[in-house]
Amino acid sequence: MSLAPHSGSFRAPQQRCPVTALDESFTSFNMSSSCSSGESLKDADSTIISQKEDVKNYSKMNPAEKRSLCERRAQSLADSEEHDLCIQELVRCLALTRLVYGNEHFAVAQAQSRLAKAYLQYKGWSHQAQEHASQALEVLSSSQQEERVSCLNCFLTIHQTLGSAALLLGNLSEAESSFQKAEIVTGDIVAHEAMGKEDRVDTEYEIFTNLARVYQRQGRPEKALSQCERALELLQEGAQLSRICFVYRNMAAIEQAQGHLDRAIEHLLQAHSIALSQSPGGLEGAQIAHSLALAYSSTSEPHHNDSAAHFFEECISAYRSALGPQDTLTLSAQDDFSHFLLLTGQQESCAEIQRESLSLKKSTFGELSAEVAEALQLIGGVEMTRGQMRHAYRTLKKCLDIQSMLYGPQHKKTKATQRTVDMLSQSPEVNERRKESRLETRPPFCAVVSSASEVTSSMSNS
Repeated sequence: MSLAPHSGSFRAPQQRCPVTALDESFTSFNMSSSCSSGESLKDADSTIISQKEDVKNYSKMNPAEKRSLCERRAQSLADSEEHDLCIQELVRCLALTRLVYGNEHFAVAQAQSRLAKAYLQYKGWSHQAQEHASQALEVLSSSQQEERVSCLNCFLTIHQTLGSAALLLGNLSEAESSFQKAEIVTGDIVAHEAMGKEDRVDTEYEIFTNLARVYQRQGRPEKALSQCERALELLQEGAQLSRICFVYRNMAAIEQAQGHLDRAIEHLLQAHSIALSQSPGGLEGAQIAHSLALAYSSTSEPHHNDSAAHFFEECISAYRSALGPQDTLTLSAQDDFSHFLLLTGQQESCAEIQRESLSLKKSTFGELSAEVAEALQLIGGVEMTRGQMRHAYRTLKKCLDIQSMLYGPQHKKTKATQRTVDMLSQSPEVNERRKESRLETRPPFCAVVSSASEVTSSMSNS
């Protein structure tokens, strides 16, 4: 998600903000540093400038010159992806802007919108972004109006930031409203012929895909798909294949969530074709092949089994090549393939894959891990169905030991495995082996019972 401001000297590189739950510590970030110009400037002399000549001249600059220097410094740090330092410069820039122009000037709204965007883009701090963007909107609405296009660009940045922050925080109605306002503002900027074609495509693509996310989470799949189709139509202008591929994958996820597997497969096949044309054997193609394999394997049509097996083999091969055999994506795809083989009656192939991956799982996840326990459970289950009771008992006993350590003896997984192990222990093959084992480990009879002469001698002595 790009939230780069459309005005001013600061233009951060595009970077997608992670759509994940934020750590609680992020939400308690002290925002007073951006509200007090005095505190923000206390240590500026020692931290703001790296060049020797700037350090020498900084103390002689007036606030306006320091503000310009902060903007240049922020841009340089953004370009070099030093995000924490970039945010520090933007905080100082906001404080200096207030010092130069007062609290109600258009330049303050610009500085605050840039800071809000940076908090969201670089740190994923939704609360801070929302707070600063809301303040920027308030200042912009009450400030003396500047040149029309500059105001529109600032409004666009604010609404995009507010929409993205609301989406991350789960405030879907607010997110929808903000993105719709951003779309209206974009239309106004285009009407003023103040936005190039590439910038227009980037901006509208963001808005359409974010609205699709909002509608999908609201349970409105038709509207979500409509936004995806708008994005596809937009992207045809520039033949941006990677983005087209991404939109098709989103459409597949929406369709699959509705149970429309055939439509989901159609979209995934489109995305797969694009991914292979860009990078044969690449990671994106592997991920799409994995999704295709899962989609085909979840249908009730037997003729889809061959397609499922083909895409499982393709994605596993690509994962191994791109990431290595021990990578979690490779091992996860192998597990999915194993379950598919088990459901289609190919038990031995399933067990073979799990045996081969067992040592890799131990090194990747640890000896006492859920992944190792699951592998042992699959192997033991196959051994049991093939009548190899002794092997199954030994394998599932190892699985039980791990599950007992991980979950405790009262967990449902542990109890289920315990019942299976108890059942196996009653089979003649396992019972016979256990008796043989006890005989092999029992000490010799002469070591336990003394000879008759020794007993007689002992009795006479006493």
